[in-house]
Amino acid sequence: MREQLIARMEEARARTMLLLEPLSDEDLHAQHDPLMSPIIWDLGHIAHFEELWLLKNLDGPVEFGEMPGIYNPFEHPRRERGELQLPSLSECRTMMEEIRSRVLQRMSAVDFDSANPLLHDGYVYSMVLQHEYQHNETILQTLQLKRGEPYRAPRAYALPVPRSSTETTRMVRFTGGRVWVGTDDRSAAYDNERPVHELELAPFSMDVFPVTNGEFAEFIRASGYSRSELWSAAGWAWVTESKVDAPKYWLRDGDNWCGRSMDNVALVNPSLPVCHVCFYEAEAFARYVGKRLPTEQEWEVAAGWDPFLGRTRVFPWGDSEPTPQQANVDQLAFSTAPIGAYTQNWSPLGCYGMIGDVWEWTSSDFRPYPRYETFPYPEYSELFFGSEYKVLRGGSWATRPGAIRNSFRNWDYPIRRQIFSGFRCASDD
Repeated sequence: MREQLIARMEEARARTMLLLEPLSDEDLHAQHDPLMSPIIWDLGHIAHFEELWLLKNLDGPVEFGEMPGIYNPFEHPRRERGELQLPSLSECRTMMEEIRSRVLQRMSAVDFDSANPLLHDGYVYSMVLQHEYQHNETILQTLQLKRGEPYRAPRAYALPVPRSSTETTRMVRFTGGRVWVGTDDRSAAYDNERPVHELELAPFSMDVFPVTNGEFAEFIRASGYSRSELWSAAGWAWVTESKVDAPKYWLRDGDNWCGRSMDNVALVNPSLPVCHVCFYEAEAFARYVGKRLPTEQEWEVAAGWDPFLGRTRVFPWGDSEPTPQQANVDQLAFSTAPIGAYTQNWSPLGCYGMIGDVWEWTSSDFRPYPRYETFPYPEYSELFFGSEYKVLRGGSWATRPGAIRNSFRNWDYPIRRQIFSGFRCASDD
């Protein structure tokens, strides 16, 4: 386990640095949008989170969930981080290497069978790894927002293409019944994913595929953004104030739409999942087609419930971590993939692509599961529970494979569009 964790930590750091290669020092220190940190802040935060959890908190008691100082996200909200005195890239690298050296030295004596729940099965190392993975996606959100010269993405491989055209409007039916959702995993899962709990789900139908650009373009042509009857009161207030009329990064080109993904600008491909839409846009589209957004429990059941095993699979295809052949969950493609491109990415219920491509909005508020217990610190989940945030599921093309699973719960404000978010619809039976 020690060797595997060290290899994963080295790979994660190499990927973080790869994303920075095309960037100037000015790019790293600029606050490209008030929603996002300067990228150099993300680097410092990655390092100090590692120092806190793999050195300071390792032997307990846990004193802080986040390191006090300039890299504490609660002391310094994103909109303020551009004003902080942040180090150069060279200074940041030195700091990261020095912390990593001490972490590896301390790791040589770690007992992974310890009664300490942080150490047992290497949980705290998986937590720190996932933290860096998640900041990789945050950095990519920032790079998509980057002002000035577009980000020159270091693409490493091409996406697969579907073998044939796909009818995207199909739905599959869940007949209802007792199911189990969540997980009891203590080696990698976050506290908000636990525990496994049983519930009764009414029958419902779920879209086989996420909503595509082509389908969303029809919503635009039908004046969807100006029809108040399609929007909730909060959604209508948002759309009238923001004056948006298309997904973020869509640009008019005569009668056509172009879309931008990093440095690539092209005509919107109708067969790709729609991306960069907020919860309110997803909700309005669902109402336009006579459907609704799924609850997160419905989503999880559609993604992995296996009636023969009587449990939800870790991933739609089984329990093995995603590979580039199974799902579009790695940044090196820098794009969503056409519907149907991943022939293994099917759930037992018959839904396609529920892991990868786009985070999928659900109708659920971010709330604790029954018998939830905070571990190891309240600042990750507990402080965010409530009605302010909506849950997203499934990961995106910008998600690292080690930071996604069917039980993984993401959350954000319903107005957020800089995230790599899309959706699929459900309906009552």
